[in-house]
Amino acid sequence: MSGSRADIAALTDFSKNRPRWVRTVNALGRPARQLISLDEAGLLEAARRRTGLSDFGGDDFREPLQVLLRSLEEEARLTFMGRLLARRDVFVLLCNRLKIVEAFRKHPEIADVQIREPLFIVGLSRSGTSILHELLTQDPRHRVLESWEARFPCPPPEEETYETDRRIRLAHFEQTLWPRLVPAYQAMHEMGGRMPTECGDITCNAFLGDRIPALHQVPSYAAFAAAQDIRPAYEIHKKILQILQWKTRGERWVLKAPAHMNWLDTLLDVYPDARVVQTHRDPLQIMGSTVSLISAILWMRAESIDPEQVKLAFGPAYYEPQLYHVMRLRDEGLFAEGQVFDVRFQDLMEDPFGTLAGVYGYFGWSYPEDVEARMRRYLEGKPRGKFGKHFYSFHDLGLDLATERARYARYQERYGVESEVT
Repeated sequence: MSGSRADIAALTDFSKNRPRWVRTVNALGRPARQLISLDEAGLLEAARRRTGLSDFGGDDFREPLQVLLRSLEEEARLTFMGRLLARRDVFVLLCNRLKIVEAFRKHPEIADVQIREPLFIVGLSRSGTSILHELLTQDPRHRVLESWEARFPCPPPEEETYETDRRIRLAHFEQTLWPRLVPAYQAMHEMGGRMPTECGDITCNAFLGDRIPALHQVPSYAAFAAAQDIRPAYEIHKKILQILQWKTRGERWVLKAPAHMNWLDTLLDVYPDARVVQTHRDPLQIMGSTVSLISAILWMRAESIDPEQVKLAFGPAYYEPQLYHVMRLRDEGLFAEGQVFDVRFQDLMEDPFGTLAGVYGYFGWSYPEDVEARMRRYLEGKPRGKFGKHFYSFHDLGLDLATERARYARYQERYGVESEVT
């Protein structure tokens, strides 16, 4: 049974619970919004002044940047707060580019840092990628991308000051601002400067990928970015890992991002010895959750959002090509034997440590008792719903159940994925 526009609006409208302080800031700042410049030349010059550097590492980022800034101006419906956040994000990315180029210029030995057999967790958003990632990062042998170092990768972090780096506090403030803008977000995704984060937080330094379209209503930029060669994003991804690993150590990187499914061939071209875990869950259950999550993020920055546009961007048209693209790549032999392992969401929920033992065993890693004990303590301290219940429903999306179930039948049959939506 299809839902109504009222149903999807209820799923996606977080404006009614916008905190008073946010409403006040946006109202008072509305007349001055255009003073928060999103001008390309001004942003480039501001980044040069802040860093004292001038080399952005080539011009391949310029067209994506131009398209993004135009889309932010014309499509994003930014509030005063949203405009501040958008400018801040672009400014930080430009400063990062300057600092990354300078780090390799001053220390060419960084290019010799080897990223050996990194593990990438991929799968649909809300399919268990985050909790699997967090559990694997409890293994002290693993190197994880934390929010603060993804946001501010330069200067390269050092072992001696890794736990006390001043960038942690700044990143923590920025990360925990999100649930203060939309309180419902607290129940959807935990934020913090020391939290493991997704690879999209570093591939976006190329102004490509899917990270920025998940923050702002920028459909023309999203369409442009989807049509571009993604390789520059993975090249800067590797450079950042080399910078982060240069003065710190770990046996292997453990990374994650659902969007990697779009570009697995490029990922393996840059990291040919990568190991991959793909998570699997009923796509119909995931749709409502993702649409709700993305809507909450968009409301942090926008005067209003178009729920139908969100549904279009993160509904069947988003998931179907991803899943069947990966199936095709796997059938064509993209992965070597022993390179990719499948994890079903229901198995991870019902038997998390048996599932983790399966991951370790498949890749030939030792699974010591003390590592499992650390994982158990972490999970005990983070029960599902710790920060509240995230309410969402497939039936609010106005999609036909039988049509969508048939759309994903081949995927569910192949991986033994149970139907959660009836």
